[in-house]
Amino acid sequence: MSSTDLKAKWLENYKTAPAQLEKMGKINGLISAFNANVDAVIKVSGEGIQKLVVDNNLNIDSILKDGERSIRTNEDAIRGFLNCFKNGIAEEWLIEDVNVFEWLNKNVGYDKMQMGGQGGIVANVMAICGVKQVYVHCASAPKEQGQLFLDLPNLVTTNAHGELEQAFTVNRAGENALIHWIIEFDKGDQLSINGETFTCPKANRFIATYDPLNFKLHVDENFDKRMSNKDINPEYIILSGYQMLHEELADGTRGADRIDESKEMIARWRKSCPDNLLHLEVASTQDKVVRKHLIDSLVESVDSLGFNERELIDILEVIGEDELAAKCEAKTNSSNLFEGMLKIYEYTKCPRMQLHMFGLYVTLQEKGFKVTPLQNRDGMQLAATVAAAKAGTGAINTKDVLMWAKDHKVSDVGLGELEALSEKVKELLGENDLMSTGTFTDEKFEVIAVPTILIDKPVTLVGMGDTISSISLVGAR
Repeated sequence: MSSTDLKAKWLENYKTAPAQLEKMGKINGLISAFNANVDAVIKVSGEGIQKLVVDNNLNIDSILKDGERSIRTNEDAIRGFLNCFKNGIAEEWLIEDVNVFEWLNKNVGYDKMQMGGQGGIVANVMAICGVKQVYVHCASAPKEQGQLFLDLPNLVTTNAHGELEQAFTVNRAGENALIHWIIEFDKGDQLSINGETFTCPKANRFIATYDPLNFKLHVDENFDKRMSNKDINPEYIILSGYQMLHEELADGTRGADRIDESKEMIARWRKSCPDNLLHLEVASTQDKVVRKHLIDSLVESVDSLGFNERELIDILEVIGEDELAAKCEAKTNSSNLFEGMLKIYEYTKCPRMQLHMFGLYVTLQEKGFKVTPLQNRDGMQLAATVAAAKAGTGAINTKDVLMWAKDHKVSDVGLGELEALSEKVKELLGENDLMSTGTFTDEKFEVIAVPTILIDKPVTLVGMGDTISSISLVGAR
């Protein structure tokens, strides 16, 4: 079949997207936990940073010295920025002193605030897609956080009195906003300090994060109690935020212990709806001890895993598949990554897992999983349509935007990756018709693959993976 014929075939397959979106309105309840935060975005100039240094009489030697990638002083914040600026790289440093947080808030500020954290992003997506009741966890919920949620009555969290309230209006006064400052800078800009001029080689960003609660997976007790009540009945629970943990936390506790505590808590939430689906969005978990414990402990309780190419490779590294991880790193294509998915399945026995890579989404699940291959394909096509709308318009804050890309054709990149996957499935599992149907079943596995819509000049890519994974699963009806 020619590329033109395949694109026409997939355009026909994608016609189910509007109906799948309507089906999401039949879902009674969904919990999104754990991490929601404030992303404060600001574009700065080298000249502006110079002025900040002079006006605040900052210590130049402290700014120019090498040191730990952490922020304990005002000078450390500038030191981190300078490191990224002069090298054109992106890094995230943690703010460990509340006084530095307050100084940045006063002296740097922000151009705009936007929802940050997988938990917050997924909650907004699920609410605008019509899920009847979306319960979102907030470790901290002052007004600045609440107003980043969409102004929708079906999106709720716990207020200061422990009652469920529309998230947009919640103001747990006295709680600090958990702010991730995204400080952007431009290629070619210059910054002079102590007679030395630095020229930025590449546009990038420095992230200064004040988030003491999410970094220890703090759970609001009121939310935990409310989600344990029999009237919640969550058909889906989507988990994220574990990637922020470390082996040893600042308060002396262990990241693994926080994972285990959350596991017990989630089991209580599931009692009111024992047939629900529990999904873990793996995210980029830098601490290998935490990553290994997630795979060895939490994953045994979940029904579904979501990851991108990098996160799949990260998992391979902690399950003893270093050679395959290196192979996937060297050639990050659908063929190699599918081999990785098979190894992760073999290790974890997780009944469903989904890879979202550039141009292609792939689901691997055990035969007879409660979501059929065709339902999976329809959910993944809806996810691709909504993700393209987000990329093309910059936001999916109103329902009329969601189907913006419904008549777009799938990408050549996606079809190329699908062909490579089809060949690998043929080699390992048998003959298939993935190229035109996107589904394959044998006596053990079900494989579902969807080439995606790619937008040439995306307005935003923030939160794309979270959008894709959540809609692919929840939209599969």
